[in-house]
Amino acid sequence: MKTALVCGAGGFIGSHLVRFLREKGYWVRGVDRKLPEFSPTEADDFLVLDLRERENCEKALALDSGKPFDEVYQLAADMGGMGFIKNAECEIMHNSILINVNMISEAAKIGVKRYFFSSSVCVYRDMKHGEPMIDETAAYPALPDNEYGWEKLYSERMLQAFSRKYGMIARIARFQNCYGPDSSYEGGREKAPAALSRKVALTEDGGDVEIWGDGLAVRNFIYIEDLVRAVYMLMHSDLEGAVNIGTLENVTVRQLLQYTAEAAGKTVGFKSVDGPVGVASRNFAIDRITSIGWQPEYSLREGMKKTYAWVREQLIKNGQEVK
Repeated sequence: MKTALVCGAGGFIGSHLVRFLREKGYWVRGVDRKLPEFSPTEADDFLVLDLRERENCEKALALDSGKPFDEVYQLAADMGGMGFIKNAECEIMHNSILINVNMISEAAKIGVKRYFFSSSVCVYRDMKHGEPMIDETAAYPALPDNEYGWEKLYSERMLQAFSRKYGMIARIARFQNCYGPDSSYEGGREKAPAALSRKVALTEDGGDVEIWGDGLAVRNFIYIEDLVRAVYMLMHSDLEGAVNIGTLENVTVRQLLQYTAEAAGKTVGFKSVDGPVGVASRNFAIDRITSIGWQPEYSLREGMKKTYAWVREQLIKNGQEVK
């Protein structure tokens, strides 16, 4: 039985990855500062640890057998939606760097065979509307739009350096926006699909939903089940260097709102308010990940139906007035 360590297993993507690996027959240890918020963990073993501390990384990586984990999936990070990324720059740089410095170095030293790192498309520069698609090489010359992207880019390079020195197989994915059930939908760290699902659920048919800016920023979203499948396939592929994971379905925030309203069976308008919008556009090639046979199975419309239904259910459970 293969062994896998999932760092960040209390979070949205990490908890889904734990479930996926267990279904593949792995013995899985999850590690995070907290247990999953919405569903019980499916990990064989779960340690509540702060991976900013080196000794906690050592504990996370230690197996009773004395052997190293076959695979480590490092998704632990201090992150959230655009509002959080804009307002928590210091926390993002400080906390995430410490996690990655400690986990990468400790995993390499004890002989972990394969190491996955979840990076982000935030490593890329701002793009203009209608600009031609760019691939992974466009991260250089480096000009990320935010500090979250700078931290991710540095951590990519650190992992590659340790991989060269210690012979650890490194796999790096640059995630586009991921969404689906079990994601944060309120509290300040939520991303656009969950946030709009909450707002639409609490808005009367024919009402207006507040969005940051004019709603014309272009984004790309990938459903959680498609993402974790891509992560697993990438981990076991021969693809070296960074790999974009996303879809080719680019939409404006206004279009995303429309899909959310369709999922709710409502007609809604929008009201522009001040707030951090982020880059104007995203348009990234996914040729590398599709070259190993991966394709997304969920369209954004399909994924938003599932996401909206789940968020609506949570609101009702919490006693909020869904309209």
